[in-house]
Amino acid sequence: MSAPSQPPNPAAMASASGPAEPLGRRDRMALAAVAALLALLLLWLRGGLHPEAPLERLARQSPDLQVALSNGQPTLVEFYADWCEACRTMAPAMESLERQRRGGLNVVLLNVDNPRWQPELERYAVDGIPQLELFDAAGVDVGRSLGARSPSELEALITALVEAKPLPQLAGVGAISALNASPEPQAGSSASAGPRSHG
Repeated sequence: MSAPSQPPNPAAMASASGPAEPLGRRDRMALAAVAALLALLLLWLRGGLHPEAPLERLARQSPDLQVALSNGQPTLVEFYADWCEACRTMAPAMESLERQRRGGLNVVLLNVDNPRWQPELERYAVDGIPQLELFDAAGVDVGRSLGARSPSELEALITALVEAKPLPQLAGVGAISALNASPEPQAGSSASAGPRSHG
């Protein structure tokens, strides 16, 4: 007669097979290659090492101001700064609207920290950001928007601009009055604050 079979004993099996063998050189190389491929795939899916934020993309794609004002399309100029949280918050909606209206609207971003734009900062009396200057298709300044705007407010502003309709009645939005000469400063008045003063 044969002896009844017993279930295998895990402890006995482990001692019989010995300790687990370390991975060989070939196995380690294959594992490293798979890990590197997965890391590259993840990097590619996330947009690179330093994915560009909407504000940076808009600024990089921004046409030259003089070209924009003379190409027969309405133009929205945003005075912004990289450190401006309100500007960064508005950027995804601005980027989406620019993409939807491409070919019918210029979106120009001017960084207030770039000395190149000092004449424009003075010309448009920029003393806070974000500030939007709105120009019709002839390059005439038709309005200004001060402060952060929601996506729906940006849509309303841009639609009015593109369709050559009156700007929506929003707080901080209004027509611009052209002054032929600036008034003389009164005694005891201080110079106007610059766009970076926030004071």
